[in-house]
Amino acid sequence: MRLILEQIRTGGDRNFAYLVGDRDAGAAAIVDPSFDPAAVVERATAQGLTVSYVVNTHGHADHTNGNDEARRLTGAPLAAFARNAGRRLGDGDVLEVGSLRLRALHTPGHADDHLVLIEPDERFALTGDLLFVGKVGGTAGRAAARTEWESLHRLLDAAGDDVTIWPGHDYGCRPASTIGMERRTNPFLRCADFEAFHDLKERWPAFKARHGLR
Repeated sequence: MRLILEQIRTGGDRNFAYLVGDRDAGAAAIVDPSFDPAAVVERATAQGLTVSYVVNTHGHADHTNGNDEARRLTGAPLAAFARNAGRRLGDGDVLEVGSLRLRALHTPGHADDHLVLIEPDERFALTGDLLFVGKVGGTAGRAAARTEWESLHRLLDAAGDDVTIWPGHDYGCRPASTIGMERRTNPFLRCADFEAFHDLKERWPAFKARHGLR
């Protein structure tokens, strides 16, 4: 198996889409096609890949607004947590793309339907809007923040420090990271408990300004 993992800038709010696949099998999946699905499909076509699935990490419009066009161009079904998906992904389900096995981890908080996709052999995770480089996803209120805190720690327990993370937006100082790097440097993951995490969320604009973050 020869891994394909392409991170593609699609506009919007610094959105990333992904083309992941197995070159030997000639199979790929498009993840979060967002604002420029044609660009992602073009990368698959140029490499002679058949797109098996269009996948969503969660149902927010800035990630899903390219679904219909991506499906029209490829004929591939939608794979997502959503009930109306052609291939519904629940917690622990595995999506096979050639020899790739993308394991779905249900990680609500930022969105109730949020999934992280982990490939345990190739050691990467598509983290959507749960975990960014140096940041975490926004939440609406204390209860959602607690749910996100729990989801983040589920991810940290499920993925080793060597696992690379590929987020849904280019919000950090680099486009990708590792679980280990984020444990050491992400201010949200360095919080000792939920109260510290929630407090940081509440004062995040001031924190960003003080530290010169985007």
